[in-house]
Amino acid sequence: MTTIDPNSAQTALFEKLGISKQSEAQKATKDTLGQSDFLKLMTTQLQNQDPFAPMDNGDFIAQMAQFSTVTGIQEINSSIGKLVEEFDQARIATASNLLGHSVLVPGNVGRPNEEGELHGVLDLPEQTFMTKLTYFDADTNEELFAEDLGPLGSGLFGFSWSDIPQDILDGNKRIKIEALIDTGNGPEQLSPSIYSKVISASVGSGETKQVLLNVEDYGDLDVSSAVNFR
Repeated sequence: MTTIDPNSAQTALFEKLGISKQSEAQKATKDTLGQSDFLKLMTTQLQNQDPFAPMDNGDFIAQMAQFSTVTGIQEINSSIGKLVEEFDQARIATASNLLGHSVLVPGNVGRPNEEGELHGVLDLPEQTFMTKLTYFDADTNEELFAEDLGPLGSGLFGFSWSDIPQDILDGNKRIKIEALIDTGNGPEQLSPSIYSKVISASVGSGETKQVLLNVEDYGDLDVSSAVNFR
């Protein structure tokens, strides 16, 4: 009784189809048909079709269209992957460029910069009849300086303390802002934004990979929460 070696039969079939048999290592690295494989299968299909019932032109065109669609999707995915990598590199470069700069963050605690000045911005919701800034030592709560700004219009208003005495230059300062908006309700306390130094920057993990800024006195902040840079 004659036995048929299944491996030999497979080899003969592959040779007839014009497809080389791959090793196990090759199979592990290639689990999809490429353009060359598709064209070989299509040519073999045309050569071995029933001459009395040939392939319908519509079926042939449909197969070509499906292959073109799959190929196009693969190329798009590859292009998007490259764009994502380039975008991540750009985000890292942007983060590194922020080192040593100051960023405007919401908060009432800050410290003088290299020039011995403290800067911030106040966003007034409406016109004030009286506006007062008071600076305190953030650790001892001792009042250091007060400034009466008088009435101000609505919108953004920049403020600064530029003549800080040398003996109180070091350490954090807390800023209290009181404004009289409605004469019937008394002074209201408002929250400013303070310029603080960027100590380090990094790109977070996960799908979003947001740029994180390590800001002096405020820790890690998402770059989107920063109002302005300088």
